Amino acid sequence: MELFKVLGEMGHEEVVFCNDPESGLKAIIAVHNTNLGPALGGCRMWNYASEEDAIRDVLRLSRGMTYKNAMMNLPLGGGKSVIIGDPRKDKSEKLFRAFGKFVNSLGGKYITAEDVGTSPEDMKIVVQETSHVAGLDGKSGDPSPITALGVFLGIKACCEWVYGSDDLKDKTVALQGLGHVGMELVRLLTEAGAKLVVTDIYADRINEAKEKYGVQVVEPEKIYDVPCDIFAPCALGAVINENTVDRLKCKIVAGCANNQLKEESFAEKLAQRGILYAPDYVINGGGVINVSIEVSGQAYSRELVNEKLQIIPKRLKEVFQFAEKEGITTARAADIIAEKIFMKK
Repeated sequence: MELFKVLGEMGHEEVVFCNDPESGLKAIIAVHNTNLGPALGGCRMWNYASEEDAIRDVLRLSRGMTYKNAMMNLPLGGGKSVIIGDPRKDKSEKLFRAFGKFVNSLGGKYITAEDVGTSPEDMKIVVQETSHVAGLDGKSGDPSPITALGVFLGIKACCEWVYGSDDLKDKTVALQGLGHVGMELVRLLTEAGAKLVVTDIYADRINEAKEKYGVQVVEPEKIYDVPCDIFAPCALGAVINENTVDRLKCKIVAGCANNQLKEESFAEKLAQRGILYAPDYVINGGGVINVSIEVSGQAYSRELVNEKLQIIPKRLKEVFQFAEKEGITTARAADIIAEKIFMKK
């Protein structure tokens, strides 16, 4: 990877490589854009196949946060961090304290929070080394349920656009990934009368979903072949790729995962197949809305959060209308709208 060339193309301001041999910390913090304010974005912990994969992920995720925060009308820029390691085996107090020191060294330019592989409990350790942490218990708390609610509202907006009604009763949803957000989304969809077909790489998550919600289960690789109304990617990114795009049997792709498209060209392939794509950084903006209230110093309330979440279906409708008018993909339409917002500064 020609790192500086990639940074120039993607528009990043700063990338910090964090190495602490004593704790075993190997992390990367990427600050994409701070035109609208400090860069807010969670910390992901994942057992990446290679260091280059970790770099690529943090660059894409941090860029997505700039666009997400802009689309949610927040006075925040975009950043993200990744810790290389197995979140089920490699966590320790030393590791998260070391990470917190690196976050603190940026002097507030980057604000971290929980993400895939990390939790509010982990953030309790990080905050012992830096005040630049959000999503803490006793404040805005775990943003996962709010992210799920925002995605749920977004799915309803997609159904209204495609089917003329936002009623989810008897709609089949193929949902990939039963993490904090994915599991909550299963609950919301089930309560709305949808039929769920799910998958996950962890047996305990599958068992929980079956016991609580009576979902149908398929092997991870078979989720792309499920006949459904909505495919909801709720795991990692790049799941819409050359191996999967032609297998999808749905009318809508709408889920909480970041960077669902391996490349932007796959948005065009979805459009050619008559599949509506809900740009991920628009539909999954609920979590950052939740956290932003804490960061802003406003008095936190669920009523305020629920009010602010209404921007998600509103933005999606704006994206769909603009894409249709201009004859472009919904992914490109969302980018154009977001860039007009954060490039003003």
